[in-house]
Amino acid sequence: MKETGTLEPLRIGNLTIGSPIVLAPMAGITNTAFRRLCREYGEGLYVSEMITSRALVEQTDTSLRLIKHHESETPRSIQLYGVDPHYMGEAVRYLVENDLADHIDMNFGCPVPKVTRKGGGAALPWKHDLFTSIVKAAVREAGDVPVTVKMRKGIDDDHLTFLDAAKAAEDAGVAAIALHGRTANQHYSGEADWESIRTLKEAITSVPILGNGDIWSGADAVRMVEETGCDGVVVGRGCQGRPWLFADLNAAFQERAGIISPEEARAAQVKPLLGGVMDTIRRHTELLIEFFDGEELRACRDIRKHIAWYLKGYGVGGDVRRSLAGVETLEHMDEIFETMDREIPYPEEAAEGPRGRAGRPKRTALPDGWLDSRETASVDFTELEEAERDDSGG
Repeated sequence: MKETGTLEPLRIGNLTIGSPIVLAPMAGITNTAFRRLCREYGEGLYVSEMITSRALVEQTDTSLRLIKHHESETPRSIQLYGVDPHYMGEAVRYLVENDLADHIDMNFGCPVPKVTRKGGGAALPWKHDLFTSIVKAAVREAGDVPVTVKMRKGIDDDHLTFLDAAKAAEDAGVAAIALHGRTANQHYSGEADWESIRTLKEAITSVPILGNGDIWSGADAVRMVEETGCDGVVVGRGCQGRPWLFADLNAAFQERAGIISPEEARAAQVKPLLGGVMDTIRRHTELLIEFFDGEELRACRDIRKHIAWYLKGYGVGGDVRRSLAGVETLEHMDEIFETMDREIPYPEEAAEGPRGRAGRPKRTALPDGWLDSRETASVDFTELEEAERDDSGG
């Protein structure tokens, strides 16, 4: 029971997180560079990008880079993806035996075609016995390291899986369950169904339930908790180009707990001038250079996808945006920044809200005959093996 004036922490197994906020794993985004940047703005659980279990077992260069954590990162949280209980178990064992993770999450929510067409991500819970076997293997090999799962409602409205998958995960011994309130077919279109999160919270009572979908502000996060009863929130696209969102999120929950006043919560929100955004982009790039072992060009190419998110709403001309989209060195970046007005004010609502392309609903790519049965007897595992060979991080 929470005392007045205290913030209820998020408890996941033997871990206690100071605030009920989780950075969603995002392929190509939540590497150690971005996680470190976000962490500077507030407490939370900051999860790695998706790592393929077989690639980790085979210790590919990419997978070993993706599991890196800076010494400042604690707890160390890693998300795994796989379609084979054997490799999932082996990957978890590798992480635990080598003391590389304090928390392991499993991805059953990715809607990307290259993942689902091989039976992975959001497609996998449809095969109930395979899903259960994978979760049990992970929990068995994890020992005292807490294991969680992240999932979607199902493949589409006619093939919902979240309730029975969550029950199987609960029975297998997971420490928490996160639900994105969309089906795989929705991808990121439309509005997230928060009612499904409330339904899951009512059905599963022994472990924390985390809600995900359409959290763009601290106010959204608090509203999700109050409307669904979930124990914490998972924030993904809302922080793209806005690592400072975690300051707003933490302040919102502190205000709700009575720790700070509404005025203090508003003052805690970060609303940078353009110069502050430029400084953050540069720092992000420096951290990426460190992540890529000093490869400056590779880091600059990686930061390019973040540029539009960072500059959302700011009055920056198309020529400048195009120049930054081709940046190759820090010196090159500095030269472009020198042409920009650092005093351009924060554009308020224009800088907030949905990020990136939501896209449109579309049929989920699945292996042939995937929906014919909920049992793995209908699965051609020679096709699924290819999913375990991918080490791209999703």
